[in-house]
Parts: sequence; structure tokens; C-alpha cells
Amino acid sequence: GGAAAAVAAMALSLSLGEGGGSRLRRQLESGGFAAGEYVKQLSQQSDGDRDLQEHRQRIQALSEETAQSLKRNVYQNYRQFIETAREISYLESEMYQLSHILTEQKGIMEAVTQALLLQADRDDPALGARRAAAADPFLPLSAKEAAASEEGRQRTLTTLLEKVEGCRDLLPESPGKYLVYNGDLVEYDADHMAQIQRVHAFLMNDCLLVATALPNRRGAYRYDALYPLDGLAVVNVKDNPPMKDMFKLLMFPESRIFQAENAKIKKEWLEVLEETKRNRALSEKRRLEQEALPRPAPTPPESTNPFEDDEEEEEEEPSAEEEVVDLSLEWIQELPEDLDVCIAQRDFEGAVDLLDKLNEYLGDKPVSQPVKELRLKVDERVRQLTDVLVFELSPDRSLRGGPRATRRAVSQLIRLGQSTKACELFLKNRAAAVQTAIRQLRIEGATLLYIHKLCHVFFTSLLETAREFETDFAGNNGCYSAFVVWARSSMKMFVDAFSKQVFDSKESLSTAAECVKVAKEHCKQLSEIGLDLTFIIHALLVKDIKGALQSYKDIIIEATKHRNSEEMWRRMNLMTPEALGKLREEMRGCGVGNFDQYTGDDCWVNLSYTVVAFTKQTMAFLEEALKLYFPELHMVLLESLVEIILVAVQHVDYSLRCEQDPEKKAFIRQNASFLYETVLPVVEKRFEEGVGKPAKQLQDLRNASRLMRVNPESTTSVV
Repeated sequence: GGAAAAVAAMALSLSLGEGGGSRLRRQLESGGFAAGEYVKQLSQQSDGDRDLQEHRQRIQALSEETAQSLKRNVYQNYRQFIETAREISYLESEMYQLSHILTEQKGIMEAVTQALLLQADRDDPALGARRAAAADPFLPLSAKEAAASEEGRQRTLTTLLEKVEGCRDLLPESPGKYLVYNGDLVEYDADHMAQIQRVHAFLMNDCLLVATALPNRRGAYRYDALYPLDGLAVVNVKDNPPMKDMFKLLMFPESRIFQAENAKIKKEWLEVLEETKRNRALSEKRRLEQEALPRPAPTPPESTNPFEDDEEEEEEEPSAEEEVVDLSLEWIQELPEDLDVCIAQRDFEGAVDLLDKLNEYLGDKPVSQPVKELRLKVDERVRQLTDVLVFELSPDRSLRGGPRATRRAVSQLIRLGQSTKACELFLKNRAAAVQTAIRQLRIEGATLLYIHKLCHVFFTSLLETAREFETDFAGNNGCYSAFVVWARSSMKMFVDAFSKQVFDSKESLSTAAECVKVAKEHCKQLSEIGLDLTFIIHALLVKDIKGALQSYKDIIIEATKHRNSEEMWRRMNLMTPEALGKLREEMRGCGVGNFDQYTGDDCWVNLSYTVVAFTKQTMAFLEEALKLYFPELHMVLLESLVEIILVAVQHVDYSLRCEQDPEKKAFIRQNASFLYETVLPVVEKRFEEGVGKPAKQLQDLRNASRLMRVNPESTTSVV
């Protein structure tokens, strides 16, 4: 009965808690909630500290529940927030582009209108004069007054530029240059929108000069930059308080943001810049049209030589052809600006297509002065395009995307006739990518596991690079030698990382052999594309492998000498049949097939422990060394084997000469027979199988009944 009452009380308290929680939520969410009054009322109604603690727990639980709910809502709307921000960014960019396009369209329409008016004026000069007088009542009425006005403009320009230090040499005096507009501006950082400096801008009819104010000198300035109007673009910057009254100047590859004093001055700057650019383009077009008009050739003096007539006619024909280069086509006039737009929009293919079109058009045309000037403008854009493509291939750019990510820039550089530079930059980019991939590999505890990852990353990158190189430079056979040189240097970088992990860390010979085997197998994959770098990896690893073989040889010799010093010439007792069976398997694995004739009853072996251990250690060394073998290691391996075998054979020979006990002497003779008749033939056979040819040094060891003559009177070992 007591337990039931307790359960009922607990259920009642839970229901009251839930009801209290909902009431508390409604109370806190009410509009007229006053925290001070609520706490005062709660203190009066509570019976003690326990009630306040329970109420605090309910408020804390409600707070955590609200926080979790808010977090869930944020997570649910997080993707929508991101997508909305991205769409806003896209829309803002499109609005900027649309504003720029509309401004250009307005300029084109005004230029067309002016061209039509000029054509009408040319057809009817009287009508043009009346229109000009009506449009501008203050228009100069005489050539003298016009010359005075031009002289006044130049005088004003000279007076203002005298206040700018360092611009006299950059702005040579020319009769057509004059000042259009000038004023103070504030420059801001394009990334952080932080104020940089106050500047004064001078707009001339063909360029824009920016000068910085000199401290402590009112009205004096220092030269900062000069921008030709041909490569200058003006973009309106949307007001975003407190940043307002700003506009951006685009001069590839940089851009600058300036702030005017107020909205009116900003509008004046935008209008006068666009108007001056249009006038500049229009005057340039008129100049090209006038130069393209045929000019009458000067009349040569009469000659009485009848043979000169034919020669002069032949010489006049090419000169007549030189005058026929038509550069007034619309696409040629707009070519420099179109190239600027393509470069700014990263439309590299479109820019190269325009250049190919121009080269095809001017291919068979004579080189006249207008053509040279056009070529100078185009060559400047070609240099800008080349710089952008070079930057695209620089290792400073993101290396993600693999070799295919560079195909676009490489192909356009090749089309521009820069195949050598494209090859060099492509290989530098891939070298940096391979080096970064190797550096990012995590060094595992197990060496073999790390080597598997290292080989997979390196040889996969090398294979992908080779295939992409073959695709990009299929028609440039001269670049393949550069790729082979690059592959060799990359292989050296790989071998450095490989050797540092395998050989410098003093791994066992078996581990080193497995690692080298893995590297060779991966290297053979390159033969799929006709690239064999096996000889390079052999040449780079030969020094480390020689060192490993000699180091392991020294370890075996020291261990053999140590066992020889403790040799008692006793038979081995393996104690259990299992141990004897295990030894039989080990000796069979070493190639000793007649080991059973050396075993006796009750787990005895009629051989010395020293001889058996030497046999297993020598055969293990030979097997691991054959995994590492290539022709450059032939003599090192052979000499190491001879040195190891000599240690054991000399010890047996010395023991036979020194031992006086007949039974031990017979046992030593039995061990010597095992070495000469069983072990040495197995070593020789296995060496010949692994190398492919017999070794005369091993045959001499086997055929000699005594490998080393010892002084009969000597009782000390020479080993």
C-alpha cells in the first residue's frame, strides 16, 4: 500500500510539473511580464529554499528547451540562408553588369548620333554651321578665337600640372592635350573598404592622372598613377551607408575605389569620364578613317628613259595595294575593348579567337602605319592575356582539380604561340601539386602501410600528369624532353621521401625489400603510356640499398662470430616432436631437402646449433637480397655472401685442426660435410635462379676442400 501511494504521488507531481511548465511558459511569453514583480511575488509565495530551487530548475529546463528549439530552427534554415545570400550576391553582380552595359549602350547611341550629325554636316556645311551656332551660342566665331581657346586650355593644364611633382617627364607637351575635369577624391581599400588616402584626379582628353596630396603643402601634389582612357572602365558603386558616393575604376589587372564629396560631384565624375572616353574613341576612329583614305601619289619628274616606265608601273602596284588595308570595320575598331572585356570576364577562348581572326585578316595585308599602331594596341592586350594565363598556372593558385584543371590555360597559351612557357608552367604546377600531396600524407606507425600510400599518391599523380601532357602537347614533340627531365626530378623527390622513411629509420632488410618491391610494381604501371622509369628508381636507390645490404651483412657476421665463440660442438636436442617438425619446415623453406638424414631419434639433430642458425640466417639474407636485386647490386650481393660464408667455413676448418677428441672431431666433420655438400649448393642454386647467371666465386667456395689454410702449429682462430 505504501509503494502504491508513492507511485501515485510521483505521477501527480509529474503532471503538476508539466502543467506548471506550460503555465510558466505562457507567463514568461506574455507582453506585460515584469521580471521584478514576478521575483517579488515568487519570494512571497514560496515556503522555503526548496521551492525556489524547484522553480529555478523549471526555468532552467524551459531555457534549455527554448535554446534547443532555436538551434533546430537555425539549422533547418541554415541552407536557405546560404542559398538566399548566394542569390543576392549573384543578383547584385548582375545588376552591376547590367548598369555597365546600359552605360555602354548609352555611349554607343550617342556616338552613333554624333557620327550621323557629322556626316550630315559634311554633306551640307551650311546646315552644320547653323546647328552648331544654335547648340552653343558661345561657340568661337573665328579660327583666331578657336586657337586662343585651345591655347587657354593648354595654359590651364600646364598651370595645374606644375603643382604635381614627378609628372613633367610622364606628360610631354602635345598640341592636342588639354584638361577636361579635376577634383579632390578619397581612395578606399577594395577589400576592406578602409580609407587609404586623399587624392586629386586630373582628367585629360586622353588619360587620367591621380596624384596624392603632399603634407604641410597646401595645393601641392605628388604623382601617383597615370591611366590611358583606352584601357579604363568606370563602374558605379551602389550606396551602402556609411559607404556612399563611390565609383570604381577598372584598369586591368587592378581596380581602385574612390569617394566623391557628394552625390552631385560623383554624378559629374561619372558623366564626364564616359563623355571623355566617347570623344576619345570618336576622334581615334576619325583619325583611322582619314589615314585609311587613299592619297594621291606625287607626280614623278618626266624621264626620257623608255625602260623606266615599266619599272615604275611595277613599283607603283604594291604601293597602291598598301593603301587598301581597311581598318574601319566595326569589329576591328572595337577589338582592343573587346579583348579587355574578354580578359576581365576570364573568357580566354574568346580573346584568343579574336586574335586569330585579326591575324587571319591581316595575314596577307601589307604592314602600313595604321596596321602597326593597331598591332601595338593588340600586343599590349596579348601581354596582359599572357600574364593572366601564367598566373592561372602558377603554383600559388589552388592545386585542386588535378592536371585537367590546367588544360584551359595551357591550351590558350599554346594557341598564342607560347608552348614552351606553357610546358614549363604546367610542369611546375604539377611538381608543386605532387609535392603538396606527399607532404600531406600522414606518417603511419607501420612503414609498409605508409609506403603503399606514398606510392599510390605519387605514381597515380605521375600517370595522370603524363596522360594530360600527352593530350595538351600532342603536336609539340619538342616538349617531351622537358617532361622526361621533370619526371626524373619528381622521381628524385619521391625517392627522398621513400629513403627517409625506409632506410634512414633503420628498418629491417625484409621490410626494406617489401617496400622496394611495392615501389617497383607501381613504377611498372607507367609502361602503360610508354614511360619506363625503372632504371631511374634503380639509380636513385642503389646507394641506400648497398648500405642496407652491407649493414645487414655486418649484423650476420657479428652474430655468427658470437655463436662461434660459444660453440661446444654438441648435437641439438629439440625436446618435442613439434619443435623438430617446425625445424624441418624451416629448413625445407630454405631449400634444404635432405635435412631428414641429419635427424636422429627422440628429437635429436646431428648438427650443431651454430651451423643450423647460420644456415637459416644466410638463406633469409639471400632471399631478401634477391628481392632488392638489380644488375648494379650484383657484386655487392656476391661479395657479401662470400664474406658471410667464409666466417662459418673458416670456423669449421679451424675447429677441425684444433680439436683432439675423436668423437667431437667426427661431429665437426659431419657439420663441415653439411656446409659443403648441402648448404653451399643450395646458396649457389638459389643465387643463380634469382640473378639469372652462375657465380664463379660461389663455385670456388664449394669445390675447395679447404677454403683457408691455417698454420698447423697455430691454436688461435683467425676469425
